[in-house]
Amino acid sequence: MLESLQQLAGGFGIATSADNLFYCLIGAIVGTLIGVLPGIGPIAGIALLIPATFSLNPTSAIIMLAGIYYGAMYGGSTTSILLNVPGETASVITCIDGYRMAQKGRAGPALAICAIGSFIAGTIGIFGLVAFAPPLARAALAFGPAEYFSLMVFGFVVLSNVTGTSLLKSLMMALIGLIIGTVGLDPVKGDARFTFGSMSLLSGIEFVAVAIGLFGIGEVLANVEKPPARLDGNVLVPKLRELFPNLEDLRKSIKAILRGTGIGFGVGLVPGPAPVIATYSSYMIEKRISKHPEQFGQGAIEGVAGPESANNAACQSAFIPLFVLGIPFAPPTAILLGAFLIHGVTPGPMMISEHPQLFWGVIASMYIGNFVLLLLNLPFVPLFANILRIPKRILLPLVILFCITGMYSVNNSVFDIWVMLLFGGIGFLSGKGRFEGAPLLLGLVLGPKMEVAFRQSLMISHGNFSIFTGRPISLAFLLVTAFFLVIPLIRLGLKRPRKGGSADQR
Repeated sequence: MLESLQQLAGGFGIATSADNLFYCLIGAIVGTLIGVLPGIGPIAGIALLIPATFSLNPTSAIIMLAGIYYGAMYGGSTTSILLNVPGETASVITCIDGYRMAQKGRAGPALAICAIGSFIAGTIGIFGLVAFAPPLARAALAFGPAEYFSLMVFGFVVLSNVTGTSLLKSLMMALIGLIIGTVGLDPVKGDARFTFGSMSLLSGIEFVAVAIGLFGIGEVLANVEKPPARLDGNVLVPKLRELFPNLEDLRKSIKAILRGTGIGFGVGLVPGPAPVIATYSSYMIEKRISKHPEQFGQGAIEGVAGPESANNAACQSAFIPLFVLGIPFAPPTAILLGAFLIHGVTPGPMMISEHPQLFWGVIASMYIGNFVLLLLNLPFVPLFANILRIPKRILLPLVILFCITGMYSVNNSVFDIWVMLLFGGIGFLSGKGRFEGAPLLLGLVLGPKMEVAFRQSLMISHGNFSIFTGRPISLAFLLVTAFFLVIPLIRLGLKRPRKGGSADQR
């Protein structure tokens, strides 16, 4: 632990350089704006900004993209409290008591507690990252290709299971992502696959084009369908002097913040949309242990402090499996994995030793970014709230222009723009059918890595598939994966007798 703290001190030297400090600030501000604007969210935000990082060194690029992720966690609470519209899915729970507080003229304390709780949770989460990441990386060095394949199958299936509303739909989208990932050159033999004679497809389907299409263009098309919201009279913007919570608010909030931090950090280590699960779990626990549960839903400040802290702690701990194992356990970290690979960095057990400046610089920048967000989110709340008044007819065309410009800057390829627009249409249509885009993107990112690990395992074993079941760690991951696949079938079997029983009683 002492060695890790020394490395972290060196990371602060990297993170406080003029360039990295600037990109940390940009990431935090842009992330907050993305969180404030309903319907965009961190996935689309990171995808849209990846092209802007191509001219940067890997450390600066990841610092900025990570800032967008945890910055969006901060910004999402602003619209939840002021407008009763969650800026992103993890802020849905904050609407319950946050907006009720705003209606009672207490929007200021609610926003302040969100910012304070997020800062405390982010800080504790970062030190948890420092404590857990290096020993987990050393343990992961024992993994071979078979263990990595089984681990990726585990993360792939479990994340698909909990990301969408239907396991079948999620697995179908993930399978499409796997198929798309096979286009291009064979990673082992170098043969062309599914290119149909097109030179543009030799390098595969561009990850950035798929990401921006699904979560940028797709979201724009989805928002065009919605009627324009009339926000002018509904945004309850507090004045600066009204932002400070009183001592009673702080007393009620501190335990909820600490509990939410612990819940969020633990949930972030599990595959799935961790911030969403963490906020819901924290809210339920706070309501259950409260001496006055009837106040929840009526403006209880604990119902704001706990979920928002859990939200940000889960965001920080979600970086552990990404950095240490190279496996994204949440949709936004799947986008970040793509960004790592684009910049020539492969996350995993060797990342700390091979790229120490990047690893410790990014972690130190998270602490600086959290401090910047604490300073930003209080005095600039009125400014962020007024952004909500930008008409869609102005905002949405600007987003499309930014998508096309950013996509062309990646490879100077018109073909990539058409691919982006194609997946924008796919994202829009799949959303109408309640097919989530995140599993598709996960399949595209993990597919090539899974294929390489699978084929390397078979080469080592001379084609013997028992290599996956003969190794204890690999077998454990496969058994847990099978368990998650069986759960929906068990639930379906338990529901059917109930329906029949109720029919008999009638």
